[in-house]
Amino acid sequence: MVNEQHLPLRPHQTIHAHRKSTRRWRLRLPAWVSLTIALIMLLIGWQTLVTVKNYPPFILPAPTLVLQRLATELAGETLPRHMSVTLSAALSGFGIALAFSLTIGYLLAHWRTFDRVVTPILAASQAVPVVAVAPLIVLWVGVGLESRVLVAALVTFFPILSATIVAFRSVPRELIDMARISGANRWHLLRYVEVPLALPGIFGGIKAGLALATTGAVVGEFVGGRDGLGALINIARGLFDTPLMFVALTVLAGITLVLFLIALLIERLLITWEA
Repeated sequence: MVNEQHLPLRPHQTIHAHRKSTRRWRLRLPAWVSLTIALIMLLIGWQTLVTVKNYPPFILPAPTLVLQRLATELAGETLPRHMSVTLSAALSGFGIALAFSLTIGYLLAHWRTFDRVVTPILAASQAVPVVAVAPLIVLWVGVGLESRVLVAALVTFFPILSATIVAFRSVPRELIDMARISGANRWHLLRYVEVPLALPGIFGGIKAGLALATTGAVVGEFVGGRDGLGALINIARGLFDTPLMFVALTVLAGITLVLFLIALLIERLLITWEA
């Protein structure tokens, strides 16, 4: 008999084996490693561009200069204070938007009359950019933290709302009918059927909302803030301090990334616990 282990693989078997090995290699690569590699490639490309084009620092500072300035600013008091103001406004606005969007989204997904009345209003409100409304909000509320929280909430509200509506409407009707036949009431349906199945979709909106919350806070600071990362960018722009602008942008990107990773971790923990 011929030993099958020594037979050559057929073409389709070779392709399948190659895809399988490639898939295994990809699965072994953690997400943080991919992120680190992408960041290193970005920094190398950035440094190469500055070196080849010989840009002055006020046009495009080198990443080494930005990192040095970042370390200097973090050692002081100014940058941490601006960071805390932006983070407070972003998280407060996100919390307000999350509470309203989950409640209204659940009602829109289950109450048709409410859906017919409210949905056209919400759709029309999205035609007006928040950037255009932000000066009015600052005029009405003031230049304090409240206006930035409100702008961040407005920017965050609709993505979470849309994801919530889609998530609850995607729950299979057969499971709901089966739970009702088994004697489940409204609370049982929400707790044991709808929420576990809707969580992945809802967290999609939450992760997008967290990224937009920092954007909303910075927009509010651009318009009428004296502190925060948006105000710091305005100050650096007026002083032609481009490295400081890059420092503020780097910190803003880092805050957004950390919030996204925290939301991703909570999502995995909650979905695993529900499962």
